[in-house]
Amino acid sequence: MFEYFPGNYVWNLGVVAALNSGGYIDEVDRACRPIREAATRGEDAGTEEFLASWTVVVDDLVEAADRDRAVGRTRSAGRAYARAANYLIHAERMQSPQTPDRNAIYRRVLELMQQSFDLVDPNTVRVSIPFRDTALPAYFTRPDVTGPVPCMIVWNGLDSTKEHMYLSGFAHELAERGIATLMVDCPGSGEALRLQGLTAQIETEEWAAACVDYLETVDDIDATRIGLVGWSLGGYYAPRAAAFENRLALCVAWGANHDWGKVQRRRIEREGERPVPHYWNHVQWVWGESDLETFLNNADRVNLDGVVEQITVPFLIVHGENDRQIPLEYAHRSYEQATASPKRQLRVFTAREGGAEHIGLDNFPLVSTYIADWVTETFAELGADQQTATAVG
Repeated sequence: MFEYFPGNYVWNLGVVAALNSGGYIDEVDRACRPIREAATRGEDAGTEEFLASWTVVVDDLVEAADRDRAVGRTRSAGRAYARAANYLIHAERMQSPQTPDRNAIYRRVLELMQQSFDLVDPNTVRVSIPFRDTALPAYFTRPDVTGPVPCMIVWNGLDSTKEHMYLSGFAHELAERGIATLMVDCPGSGEALRLQGLTAQIETEEWAAACVDYLETVDDIDATRIGLVGWSLGGYYAPRAAAFENRLALCVAWGANHDWGKVQRRRIEREGERPVPHYWNHVQWVWGESDLETFLNNADRVNLDGVVEQITVPFLIVHGENDRQIPLEYAHRSYEQATASPKRQLRVFTAREGGAEHIGLDNFPLVSTYIADWVTETFAELGADQQTATAVG
């Protein structure tokens, strides 16, 4: 993995993620160069300096985009707004939950994303998914083909957002293959957590049911071919949902988070890397816990033993051999236990080919396109099976 800040895994992860989400190396370098000394003080210290330095680049980009927009250079402006959102959401992600004006920073990300959609991506729109007495915020990207089309629901992990999902380019990989994408801020993540106070839960099938219910109301979506992919902690969320929401047609664990509770116990012992600064503060915020002991006891239940055995749809697990957060053994455990899946597959990415780090962030497009190809092929197989069944019937 490219390591701009030697010895600071958490900051390096943010840099690599920004670069693999459309960032330009020169702009990222200008954001990082002033904070090289701050990075030597550890992952927690200096995160406010990180935000300030990256915001300078964001402000410069927005100023340039505003000028381009004013003279009709809408494509250049829209792409610059997207890069500004990319840098700002990665800087926001590094902050503690108590950072002053964090929600205002996030609201600015939302505004930048909408400006980009308006100018360069009219096929992506903001939508709301009814959930309990509120709604889950989401982005919906429709392919430029006539329907009905299959759709992938995409869930993020512990510390990412629907903006990270969109900027990763995965939705456009699917759109090029004729597949729609619903990118959702689930409880405990993104806008649902920051602006609505919705915290994470064990029973993710409730979120899945809400997403499928919504998609069944959308024109030109093939409700028989709705899949679910989750990355990082979503590698628990998605398989759990697929085990109990039988309207899902396939599932992808983008990083096999089979025993997340055990991962927390390892982190207490300083074994393995952590994804964000201010880690223990962050996880308690995500799960709505007020003390560490209660969080750890509840985290023990975030486990797929006895769960993946109930997945009866095609199931893909992808994992990096050098994942420093989630042990590779968990990918093998999920695969070995998912015996009811009619098409289970484990793909381990190696250091030689790339994609070997957590969720493949060191070579994200490689992993993303592999998943998109598998999803496309599997939806095609499911469609062929349906046509055969109809013909026989």
